[in-house]
Amino acid sequence: MKATILGFFMLFMGVQGLLAQGQSAKNLTAAEQEIVDLSKAKWQWMADKDGDKLAELFHEKSVFVHMGGSWGKDREVDVIRGGGIWYKKADIHDVSVNIIDNTAILLNRITLLAEVGGNEVTNPFIVTEVYIKQEGGWKLGSLSFTRTMSPGDR
Repeated sequence: MKATILGFFMLFMGVQGLLAQGQSAKNLTAAEQEIVDLSKAKWQWMADKDGDKLAELFHEKSVFVHMGGSWGKDREVDVIRGGGIWYKKADIHDVSVNIIDNTAILLNRITLLAEVGGNEVTNPFIVTEVYIKQEGGWKLGSLSFTRTMSPGDR
């Protein structure tokens, strides 16, 4: 009997969690949705190796943190254009956005298919993107990859 009650409780909590995730995606403000859309466009530009669009999006003082190091805007754009890292496909599992004044912090839980140094790799990441609103538009100030143990980790 205790196992049955525990099972129903676990099922109920799981359904509640799914509903909460679905509601949060539907309750985005216009500004939050703008950031989510900009992030999705960025992933596509990275897959397309579109250095011009990325150079326009990245702030001059932006920083990028990868598994293999960190660097600034110019090197990131050069690495993408040259294929040193080819972001082939980012499967986005979860997204959250917090806006604080003129700063937006977006977290993506993704599975990334990439080609690094000629080798195709797939890794689960939590990606932190920081956007700064200036002159009426958003600029990416920071992009950081944190590798997780598996796609379901959070």
